[in-house]
Amino acid sequence: MDAVRDAAGHMDRIYRYQRHIYDATRRFFLLGRDALVRGLRPPPSAAVLEIGCGTGRNLIAAARRYPQARFFGIDISDEMLKSCHRSLARANLSARIAVAQGDATDFDAGRLFGQARFERIVISYSLSMIPHWRAVLDRAMAALAPGGELHIVDFGGQSGLPGIFRALLRRWLAVFHVTPRDGLEEALKALAAAHGAELSLRRPLRDYAQLAVVKARA
Repeated sequence: MDAVRDAAGHMDRIYRYQRHIYDATRRFFLLGRDALVRGLRPPPSAAVLEIGCGTGRNLIAAARRYPQARFFGIDISDEMLKSCHRSLARANLSARIAVAQGDATDFDAGRLFGQARFERIVISYSLSMIPHWRAVLDRAMAALAPGGELHIVDFGGQSGLPGIFRALLRRWLAVFHVTPRDGLEEALKALAAAHGAELSLRRPLRDYAQLAVVKARA
């Protein structure tokens, strides 16, 4: 419990002021989020959960695109959730999107939302900020409904881009406590194999980003 409080406090310190300009600035380098939303295609009345929902930007975009689905989000930062609640109210979506404070590595969605399993789970540029990111993948798979899909977007290896760009990008990201997960592909392969799931993975924009979908066994 102390570790969770420490993590929450750390995130609050990072985002206490950044949250006010987060959406305006992150759109320039958190690439691939719109492609992730387009690829969700949840069935009617599906439950969709975003782990690390931040300001609610992705949830709002998805709720507008898929009006028949139900949306939920968790974030460990109370500061980010303040911005999220305001964004949902401005978008008139507070009644359709439920958000709560929760630890991505050990959340209880049934307790938080009365909804234990989800047809779609989204993790967007959160794994690169969570030290125990593999535990997040395990928890997400445990909350996935049979036949459901886990959709992930995060930084790639930038292997198709100039080396100086990669070095400068990673140095700059480190200032914000962001570490691209170069082991994500192998971790997802192991996860899919362990659960008998299907994995598809793309590396758009010359490997700037990684877009992955893990489809659970029905």
